[in-house]
This record gives sequence, C-alpha cells and structure tokens, in this order.
Amino acid sequence: MFTIALKDIRQYLKDRTAVLLSLLLPMVLITIFALMYGGIGKPKEARPISLLFTDQDNTELSKEVFKTLNDQDGMQLFTKSYDEAADLIKKGKNSAVLVLYKGFQDSVEAGNKAPMELFYDEAKEIEMGLLQQALWSNLFGITMKKGIKGKVNTWIREKNPNLADAELLDIQAQVEDQFSDFEQSDDSKEMEENSNLPMTALVGEEKNGNLGLVQAIAGIAIMMLLFSVSSSGASLLKEKEDGTFRRLLVSPISPSSILYGKMLSTLFMAVLQLTVMFLYSWLALGLDIFINLPALILMILAAAIACSSFGIFMASICKSRKQVESLSTLVILVISALGGSMMPLIFMPEIMHKLAVISVNYWAMEGFFDIFWRQLPLSEIYPKMLVLLGIGAVLTTISVISFKRNLLKLV
Repeated sequence: MFTIALKDIRQYLKDRTAVLLSLLLPMVLITIFALMYGGIGKPKEARPISLLFTDQDNTELSKEVFKTLNDQDGMQLFTKSYDEAADLIKKGKNSAVLVLYKGFQDSVEAGNKAPMELFYDEAKEIEMGLLQQALWSNLFGITMKKGIKGKVNTWIREKNPNLADAELLDIQAQVEDQFSDFEQSDDSKEMEENSNLPMTALVGEEKNGNLGLVQAIAGIAIMMLLFSVSSSGASLLKEKEDGTFRRLLVSPISPSSILYGKMLSTLFMAVLQLTVMFLYSWLALGLDIFINLPALILMILAAAIACSSFGIFMASICKSRKQVESLSTLVILVISALGGSMMPLIFMPEIMHKLAVISVNYWAMEGFFDIFWRQLPLSEIYPKMLVLLGIGAVLTTISVISFKRNLLKLV
C-alpha cells in the first residue's frame, strides 16, 4: 500500500509544471475574486457616473441644471439628442439619459411640476438606484425650492398688486431668509426624500424578457463549452500517450491534417453543445430563440470557433494531459470570472470592466445579450462575431506553430 502511494507521489512530482499549476490555481482564484469584490485594485476615488443629458428646453435654468450636475465629483454628463441617447442605451453603450422637456423653466418658475424624465436600461437597476439618489439631491435644490419661491412671489403680487417695489424686495428678502433656514431643516430633507424623479426603462424585463435568464444561459453555456473543448483538445495528448498518435504520423496524411481534423471534430461538438443548450432553454425555460434566428446561428458558429480553437490551443502548448487539465481549469475560471460568466459585470469594479475584453466569454455573452436582451439587428451584432472569429484565427495560428514545434517532438 505504501509502495503504491509512494509511486503515485513520485509520478505526480515528476511533472513539475503540473505541480506548479495545481498550486497556482487557488492563488489566482483568490486574486480574481478579491478584484471582483473590490478588495484590491479599487481606485481611491469612485469612478464618476456617466449620464447622457437631453436639453429640449434650452433655457438658463436648464443650462444651470446641466452645470450643477456636471460639477458634481461623482457625475459626468454628455449632451445628446434624445434619439441619439436612446440608441446608445439600447445598444448597451450607456445606462441612462436625463431629459428636460420643453417648458422646463416656465413650469419651475410657476411652481408647477418640472417636466423631466430619466430613461434607462433596466439591466442597470442597481446603478440607477445610486444615480437617482445623486440626481434628485441636486435637482431638488434647483427646481423644487426655486419653484416654491416663484410661487410665493407670484402669490404676493396677485394679492398685493399695488405693493411698492421696495416693499416687495423687502418681503422677497425675508422669504429668501426663511428658505435658507428651511434648506437646513428636517422638513426640507423629508420633502426631498418623498419626491421622485420619473423613470422609464428603455430596455427592460417587460419589453426584452428575463434578464437573469439571458445572463445565466449565456454565461454558463460559454463557460461549460470551454471545459468541454479543453477535454476534447487534450485527446491529442492521450493519443500520444496511448501510442496511436505515432501510427497516425506514419499514415499517408500530413501532421497538419491531423491537427485540423481534431479541430473540425471539436468544432462540431462545440456547435452541437451550444445548439442543445439553446434548444433546452427554449423548451424548458421559455427563452425565445426565434427572436433573431439568423443572428443566433451565426453567433453560435462564431462562439464555437473561438472556443474550439481555445481547446486545441491548450493541447498544443502543454506536454501532458495533467498540464492540460490544470492549465485549462485555471485559464477557464479566470476568463469566465473576467468575462462575466460567474457574476454580471455591473456588480464589478471598473478595473474588471477593462480586463473583461481579453475574455472569450465577454464577447460571446455580449453577442447573446445583443440578440436576446437588447434585441439589436444583425448589423449591430456582427462586430462581436468578428472579434470571436479573430480570437479563433489567432489561437489556431499559434496552435499550428506550437503543434509542429512541441507535440511532434514528443512522439
């Protein structure tokens, strides 16, 4: 018994790379999850909230609103027309737009409800909660209090049409003093808390389906596919270890044909797995896969090409199946965490948003979100497909070079 145990230990320690990877995996995961929860890499100052701004009133007061909001440390405004802003939100490039409608200044000065509205992407619900709080604390100071003052002044003039200008100015000064005290009082805070900024979802559950379902399907499908193709790619090394690879080399086919044949079979399995996952999601979970079927088919092909090339790439750079198992697990967990498969990117700090673009998961998930959540046309989705195809081309090229340099020498 001890002899067998010692033999297994010696065999394990013999592959030093595999030992190193088995130790590196938990360290990398700890680092990634610390980044995800903001434990490290967190900026000293929070990144400003980006907000689109549509000014349909174009008055002194609407310009004052823009300046006041834009001067806030935690907020950055960008002026856009409503159509431009709505298009950016629907494409997932921005989260919200604040619209000040025509007659904004007149309504505020008359003491009426200010005609304004916040349009947003419901997928950013948590961010919108923070944004609404930051917006209203500033909007209240500009619109509500100024509107009340205007209403008081109008009432004074209506009730006292013959009041001298000096007396009116004196009364207005007293009103101003009263409002200065009011702004510091509990009544002011209570009024502010009970006031609401109208909000309308441009992209939301009612119009675009179940956000959680899309996130779960897209994230898990790609992550599990990566594990599957890695195992398939590792079969190259299994054939080497079993001796069948040597027989293939003496057969009348080129070494490159062996690799391409393996890639083709891996691609077939990848397409099959994604197809089955989406069919299951349609039949069992209610996902409308026919909402843009041509885009879905092309996205499945692009994602399958990128993922299958990843599986062959892992096999071509490793020297044993143990290395493939350890290294592929490490890489897949890392890029899945970065790309949003494990947790939606909206919950992650800014540094994770920047790192996400290096992940296959990110581009595949963004493509599926464009299809099922944002419901964009094919012309808006194909850039993500091109990125996935580019990833596949790069990994395939590296695989061919590594295959000739490494794997053939091991036979």
